[in-house]
Amino acid sequence: MQQSENQPAAIDVALWPYPKNEGDRNRWIRSLPPDELERAARYRFDRDRTSFIAGRYLLRRMLSAHAGIRPSEVALVADEYGRLTLDRRDAPRFSLANADGLVAVAVASGCEHIGIDCERIDTEIEAAALESYCSPGERGWLGELPASERARAAVELWTFKESHLKALGIGLREDPRNVAFAWENGLPVAAHNGERDGRWFHRLIESGSQHVAALAVCSRSGLPAIDVRLFQDDSTESE
Repeated sequence: MQQSENQPAAIDVALWPYPKNEGDRNRWIRSLPPDELERAARYRFDRDRTSFIAGRYLLRRMLSAHAGIRPSEVALVADEYGRLTLDRRDAPRFSLANADGLVAVAVASGCEHIGIDCERIDTEIEAAALESYCSPGERGWLGELPASERARAAVELWTFKESHLKALGIGLREDPRNVAFAWENGLPVAAHNGERDGRWFHRLIESGSQHVAALAVCSRSGLPAIDVRLFQDDSTESE
């Protein structure tokens, strides 16, 4: 969907610290089509399976509200890279992120690209991993931080990179070192393959003490209005 010059840019973000009980999960799973049920069954660990199911449930609830259809009518199709789109004319752009204990969905209007990522704040990132996804400038910036701040900053940096690569629709098929972040006036600015694009904006999303969430958006009309809310699951039956 191309961005209209007259369409105001806006982003609706829903965060869901989903409950981890079998009764709720059994209710959510009834909204999944056969292919997603098969994918859910392939997860080795129960926590990953529950996160996947909760994410697809939230995504369908969000897209149904934006498209004016029932959650059961939300038809998702994946491109050759696995990026999901809504099989519907003038469908909104969206992005989904999963982490243990939190799922997040961003739905955008008037934007060219949108990506969201979330990670647990206690994720441990080893030195070897920093070498593989940080540019030299980013490693230098992390190294200059006080030790007490370095672990959280590394997780935040990872979520920024993931959200940007997801917005591009390429994920980790791109070397994450090709997307390098610097901070100007306290705000993150990305350069892709050494070039900056003023249409891109990156922001952290307040998501509670246990997780970090980051948003990447490409918009010709400047930073869009961003509405962030906690999702309240008021559904009591399969839809």
